[in-house]
Amino acid sequence: MTKTRSDEEKLLQAVAFLNAKVLGLILGILLGLVIFIATNWLLIKGPQVSESGRQIVGPHLQLLSQFFIGYKVSFSGSIIGFLYGFAIGTISGSLIGWLYNRIVNIRHRL
Repeated sequence: MTKTRSDEEKLLQAVAFLNAKVLGLILGILLGLVIFIATNWLLIKGPQVSESGRQIVGPHLQLLSQFFIGYKVSFSGSIIGFLYGFAIGTISGSLIGWLYNRIVNIRHRL
């Protein structure tokens, strides 16, 4: 009976815990790719003409330049955006994985 309980606990721990580093890496790649693809999609799509007659490429995505230094809606900006997205996604994913594992560990002790 004790051996069965021990095996169940090992299985619960193996399934319940997340690998925070892998989660961070995956979220980093995903967020970086979303920014990269969105920026290049707008470049392929072409500029919009505003009411004043100016050509604007991605006015909403251009707002990322307020947070990401060096970012603009251009191909080089999409690479910079990928790097920022990767960094933020990696940090966020690792933090989420670490926090999740702490909560599982606390609940497992109860």
